[in-house]
Amino acid sequence: MRRFPDGFRWGTATSAHQVEGCNRHNDWWVFEQLPGRIYGGHRSGRACDWWRHAEADFDRMVELHLNAHRLSVEWSRLEPEPGRVDEGAVQRYRQMLQGLRSRGVEPMVTLHHFTLPLWVARRGGWENPAVVGWFRTHARRCAEWFGDLVDLWVTVNEPNLVVVLGYLQGRHPPEVRNPWRARRAARHLLLAHAAAYHALHEVQPHARVGVAHHLRPMDPERVRHPLDRWTARWHGEWFNWMWLDALHGSTPRGGFRPWGTEECAGTLDFVGVNYYTRDRVRFSPWAVHAALGLHRPTRGAPVSDFQYGEIYPEGLRRVLEEAWRRYRRPLWVTENGLPDAEDRWRPRFLLDHLEALHRTLAQGVPVLGYYHWSLVDNFEWTEGWRMKFGLVAVDPASQRRQARPSATVYAQVCAANALPDP
Repeated sequence: MRRFPDGFRWGTATSAHQVEGCNRHNDWWVFEQLPGRIYGGHRSGRACDWWRHAEADFDRMVELHLNAHRLSVEWSRLEPEPGRVDEGAVQRYRQMLQGLRSRGVEPMVTLHHFTLPLWVARRGGWENPAVVGWFRTHARRCAEWFGDLVDLWVTVNEPNLVVVLGYLQGRHPPEVRNPWRARRAARHLLLAHAAAYHALHEVQPHARVGVAHHLRPMDPERVRHPLDRWTARWHGEWFNWMWLDALHGSTPRGGFRPWGTEECAGTLDFVGVNYYTRDRVRFSPWAVHAALGLHRPTRGAPVSDFQYGEIYPEGLRRVLEEAWRRYRRPLWVTENGLPDAEDRWRPRFLLDHLEALHRTLAQGVPVLGYYHWSLVDNFEWTEGWRMKFGLVAVDPASQRRQARPSATVYAQVCAANALPDP
């Protein structure tokens, strides 16, 4: 058997809005009520009912032999109005974190996973410089409230997608398609991370703090075409590495550092890698809205449900090795998964990606844990309930659960801390 290091963390990942239910005080709840924003008119509603009954799914983690879970706390629950703390929400999160700990499951906590309190969004969200201070306060309070139960923190989930989907493509709140506003939001996201990093360490000097960053290889569609190669390279630098360069303090390649973020340097204790797929990039002078590059899967490659992305396990090894080469920080695979309602691909997907991860570890790259996205089917943002990422199927109407065959595959790996012989 191909063993993983002793103490390796085996987990799953979720986010508050996608599983808790009834998060009425954030920008996504309001966005969901608008016609045409969410596939099929779906809404998060009760989601997976974690706010009331998360512990039943925590028991499922034990059945799967997990020893870790990544979850987020919902800022708008903790501070539904500026300066007003909901003590009941603080206590419920403590109960959930204690529930994980009592089951031998170590929590990794994310402070921002796509949603903003309505009071923040209505004051300009990530475009308002004041958001940096508001987020610093949120981080400091979370360390004070939960620091005895958590020392592994993610400040922001996928800041690159927050900007691309919310400020360039306009598919997520606040529905902006403006590169100058996107640049402003990017700067404040980076500064907010740095402010949160320092606030967490002021309360918890021993805390480990990083980001969960969406990374995807960008390869030219036409390998010998110079414009495809150029477009793929600069899209990759901006989408993947500009953000981490700024937080690490690396010299940016090609001038991709956002202005005024020098103070962010040295604010990465680890790099969280969210990996799903790769893109083939083709130069197009007509694709002004997409920065002159069209992105699609490799022709003829297997693709997950709804053309979500090419199934490409080798990409996980590539992004982990590149992140280690650039930053020399410990790594976590903070998300990895695919939408696969029939579980056609997921069992093999898991084994192939974990085999790529095992090879990465063999090269001396310090990956400390793997979190599969996700434990349960959940509300998948603008895709509503149609994309099924869970090891456990969920019917949002009845809240019934049914483990998929891939759950057994993952449980066997976690129990053995090893991959089966090929």
